Formats: sequence, structure tokens, C-alpha cells
Amino acid sequence: MDYSKSWPNLNESQIMLMDQIHQFAQEVVAPVASHHDQTGEFPTANIKQMGEMGLMGMMVDEKWGGAGLDTVTYAMAMEAISAACASTGVIMSVNNSLVCAPINAYGNDLQKEKYLRPLASGQKLGCFALSEPGHGSDPAGLKCRFEKVPGGYKINGSKNWITNGREADYCILFASVNPDLRHKGISAFIVDTKLKGFSVNKLEDKLGITASSTASLFFDDVIVPDECILGKEGDGFKIAMNTLDGGRIGIASQALGIAMCATEASKKFAMEREQFGAPIAKLQAIQFYIAEMTTRLQASRLLTWFAAQRKDQGLPYVREAAMAKLAAAEASMWIATKAIQVHGGYGYTKEYVVERNFRDAKITEIYEGTSEIQKIVIAASELTKK
Repeated sequence: MDYSKSWPNLNESQIMLMDQIHQFAQEVVAPVASHHDQTGEFPTANIKQMGEMGLMGMMVDEKWGGAGLDTVTYAMAMEAISAACASTGVIMSVNNSLVCAPINAYGNDLQKEKYLRPLASGQKLGCFALSEPGHGSDPAGLKCRFEKVPGGYKINGSKNWITNGREADYCILFASVNPDLRHKGISAFIVDTKLKGFSVNKLEDKLGITASSTASLFFDDVIVPDECILGKEGDGFKIAMNTLDGGRIGIASQALGIAMCATEASKKFAMEREQFGAPIAKLQAIQFYIAEMTTRLQASRLLTWFAAQRKDQGLPYVREAAMAKLAAAEASMWIATKAIQVHGGYGYTKEYVVERNFRDAKITEIYEGTSEIQKIVIAASELTKK
């Protein structure tokens, strides 16, 4: 991919880095993606190598073990990795956007040294535990409880839909001192998953992104020391919402990667597949599909990179991130659907990558805020303008 044609503001070092990441994605990640998809096996070797490349803590300062890169470069890298394997992409996204980011933004130096450094360098893996069995789109209603005890906090409760939940070394956990307080009672904690009372129970049997674990986590009188509270007591809701705003750029980029893979596969198939004595690329119906696929892909890509650029510039980006995720997720689902149509019966078989793209694309409309939630965020911004 020629990134300079998609975003004219890239410098030479960004272009060189992206060429390296794209090469790694296509030569190392893509060849084993089908195996991981079919077996559900966690891509341990690839994640280890990505850590060594600086891809697991891209926006963390080098002082704390990260790569010290900007959000636009992170978005491009997420797209490249997700085009090769969406499961690997979401593992990378969670560690970067939902784990490293809040520790980097709200953690003290002790927490950054103890937790952020190994996470950003890829030596450890993290998860983000906000959703609960009865509270997905309503995070203010958490039932997971914490209470102050001598030297720390005691946590009881459960979490659902936790990406990396099975493999995580550390968990960014959100719990409430009193559910009646809603968002005002929520605090955030860094929980070592080796602590007594922590357990992983149900692993979800999913439609797509099968090589990334999606787990239910249980906390049974888990005692975390005082040093593990992130920010101050009562800061949890603010930390969660700010973290998810950045996370939406990561998931938008994952959606772009899935869409790019489906688009490129469709273009290749259309040039090679012959019907009525000529490649199907000669058929106007197929040409129209390809034209709209590439247009929707580029439009949502520009929205995503614009949101990333605003984040890098320290400008408000909540609305832009919501737009990016909404557009990219829905474009990804549409493109993956049409890619199967271009492939015909072949697209319905696991032999062709578009079948996996179709299954993987759907989740991007759901996690880290459904498309409906993004519309609420966007509408709230538009309808409260002065």
C-alpha cells in the first residue's frame, strides 16, 4: 500500500516504518492467520515478535519502554496488522489503547515502572475489564464492588466480554464502591492476574476474531495493594470514558484492515476469475462493487486518521473518534459482505479469506461502543453546539 497517497502529511520515517510493518504483517502474520482462526490458538509467537518491534506500546514514551510514536502511525500499523489477521489486531489494540494508554495518562512513576514498562515493551500483556453481564453499553451501572481494607482494596464481582482475558498478566479493572452512586462511585485498579481470588471462567465461542480470547473474569475477595489504584478514588468513570475514546481509533483501524483485506482479495479475484470468456472485472456490476468498496474504505480511513491527528495535536477528538469508528465498522461490514458476492460461491467457503473477513468484521460494529452508541455520541455533540 502506498500510504503517502492516502495521507499526504506522512514523513519519510513514517513511510519506511509502515513498509516494514506491512511486510511483517504479510510475510509473518498473514500466512498463519487461517490456522489461528480455525483452531482458536492464541498467536503467541507473533505477539512476542510484535513486542520486540515496538508494536505493543506504540504511543508510550521510550522512557517507559514504548516506541514513542504518534496516533496516526499507530492507526496505520493497526490497519496493516488487522489486514493480515484481525484477531492479532485486536490483541494489539487492547494492549495499546485500553491498557498502556490509561496507565500512561493516569499512572504515577511507580506504576509506570512496574506495569507500563513491561506492557509497552511486549514482555507482559494486559486486558481492560469494564463490561459486566448486565452492563455493556451502561458502564455507570457496574455491580463489581470494591471496599477499602487495611493496606489496599478488596474486590468482588465479575466481568464479561474481556479481550485478552485468558492471557493477560495485568487487568485494568473498574469497580464501584456503591452501585447507587452510579459513575461517581467507580474507581480504576491495576490488578495482577496472579493474585489469589482472580479466575478466568467462561471463554466465549465466537463468530469471528477466534484467535483472541474473550473471557469472563471473576474476582472473589481479591486484595489489591493501595499502590494499584489508578488515579484517585472516584476517577474510574472518567478514566474509562477517556480511554474508550482513544480505543475507538484502534478499533476503527482494525475495521479498516479487515475492509482492506476484503477489498484487495476482491480485486485480485475479479482479475483472475473468468466467466463468459473474460475476467469478471470486465462486468460493470463487479466494477461498481470495487468502486464503492475502495471509496468507502478510503473515506473511513481519512476519518480515522483525522481523529488520530486531532488526538496527536491535543485537540478535542471524541466526536471524530466516534465518527471514525461508526464509519469504519459499517464500511467494513458492507465491504466484507460485497466481497463474498464478488467471489460468488467461493466466497462462502473457508478456502477464501473473505469468509473470515465477513465473520471478523461484524464485531467492529459492537465492541468498544456499538454503532448505536457512536451515533448517540455524535448526535450529542451536534445538538449541543452553540
